[in-house]
Amino acid sequence: MRGLKKFISLMLVAVMVLSITACGKTGGNADTNTENTQGSTADQNAGSDQTDGPVTIRFSWWGGDSRHKATEAAVQAFMKKYPNIKVEMEYGAWDGWTEKVATQLSSGTAPDLMQINWNWLYQFSSDGSQFADLREFSDIISLDNYPENFLKETTVADKLQGLPIGTTGKAFFWNKSTFDKAGIEVPKTIDDLMAAGEVFKTKLGDDYYPLAMYEYERMIFMLYYLQSKYGKQWVENGQLNYTVEEVKEGLDWINSLEKAHVLPSIAQLKGDGANILEKNPKWIDGHYAGFYEWDSAANKMKEALAGEQEFIVGDFVTGIGEHEAGLTKISMVFAITETSKHKKEAAMLLEFLTSDPEGVEIMSTERGMLINEAANKVLLDKGLLSGLTYEANQKVLEVANFSLDPNFENSALKDSTGVYYEVFEGISGGADTAEMAQYLVDSINEVNAANPY
Repeated sequence: MRGLKKFISLMLVAVMVLSITACGKTGGNADTNTENTQGSTADQNAGSDQTDGPVTIRFSWWGGDSRHKATEAAVQAFMKKYPNIKVEMEYGAWDGWTEKVATQLSSGTAPDLMQINWNWLYQFSSDGSQFADLREFSDIISLDNYPENFLKETTVADKLQGLPIGTTGKAFFWNKSTFDKAGIEVPKTIDDLMAAGEVFKTKLGDDYYPLAMYEYERMIFMLYYLQSKYGKQWVENGQLNYTVEEVKEGLDWINSLEKAHVLPSIAQLKGDGANILEKNPKWIDGHYAGFYEWDSAANKMKEALAGEQEFIVGDFVTGIGEHEAGLTKISMVFAITETSKHKKEAAMLLEFLTSDPEGVEIMSTERGMLINEAANKVLLDKGLLSGLTYEANQKVLEVANFSLDPNFENSALKDSTGVYYEVFEGISGGADTAEMAQYLVDSINEVNAANPY
C-alpha cells in the first residue's frame, strides 16, 4: 500500500542523511564544519550582539497568511536592529512541506533557522546529526525562560536540538452565521452534532455540512471519540494502546458522520478544488460550518471567511463517553541546522523572535500559546493574551488529558501519501473498515518499532 512505500522511502532518506553526514567528516565538509565551530566560539567570546561583518542567513517556516505577515514583520524588525544581518525568508503552506524539509536536510541545503515539527527531531535527527545543540548558544538564547520539562521534550541524542515554541491543542470552531441560517445553535453534544447534519441538508441544501475534515483531521477526530470513550493514551511505551476492534469502532464512527450528513466525503472535499480547508471555497463561503483543529490555526481559518461571517470557538462536544479528551502537543519548534555557516546569527534571530519584547509582540500567538515565560509576560502586559487562539487554548487546557507521542506525526503516517490518508480516503470510498483498522494498527506499530524514542 502507498503508506508502506512512503515508509520505505523515508528510511532511504534517513540513510542518505547519515551517508552525507559521514562523508562530511572525512571530505571537504569536515574543514567547513571545523571552521564553523571555531567561528562560533570566537563570535560568542566577542559578544552575543556583535557580528564580524555582513552576513546572510536563511529562515524557513510554513503556515497561513496571518502567520506569514506576523513573521515577516518580526524579521524586518530584526534586520533593522541588526543591519549587518540579512535574512532571506522562505515560507509557504503546509502541503508538501515535510518532503521539502527531508530533501533539504538530506542534500545539505537546509536553511540556517527552521520552523520544524517536534517529531522531526526524532524522524530526521535521532542521532543528533542534523540540528545544532542550542545549549552551546546559551549566552545568546534565553533558555532560562523555558520550563526544563519542555526542553527535555526537544532534547534528542543528548542535544537540545530545538527550542519549543509553544503548546497547541485541538478545539472545536464554528461558523455561527451558517448555524444561524440553519436555525440551530452550534453543537454542544454528540447528539446535537448528529442532528445538525439532517437540519443542514433539509434547510440549507445537500452541499451544506456542519463539519468538514480532510484525512489527517479525521484521524485526530477519531482519537477524540476513542479517548472520550476509553480514556487511554493512543500509544504507550512505543506500542499502540488500542485493539484492532477498538480502532475499527473508531473508523465506523467516522463513517457514521458521513452517513448522517455531518461530514462531506473525501471525494467531495477533493472535488472542491482545494486540499486544505482554509483554501476550500465551501469553507470560505460558509457551506462548511465547522472543524476540529489546532488552536493555533484559529486566525487563518477566520481570515479565510468571506464577508462578515461570525467565527467562534465552541465548547468540547460531550456525550461520547465519560472521559475528557482534550489533546495537546508541542505546537512546533525552532531549530538551527548543523550545516549552517552562521549559527550565531541564526541564534540571534531565534532569540529576537522568541524573547526580545519587540519580536515577541509582533509574533504574538501566531504559533500557538507560548512556552516562554518571559514572552508570555510581555504579551500579558501588552494586553495581547486574548483573541481566538487564547480562548481556544484555555478551553483545551480545561480538559487536556492526552498528548501525542513523538511518532504520531511521522511522515510515513501523516503526510499526504501516508497511512492516515490512505485509511481515511479508503473508508470514505467504501473500503472495509476491519481491513483498514488492521492496516492502521500494523503501520503504527511498524513506525514505532523503526523509530524508538
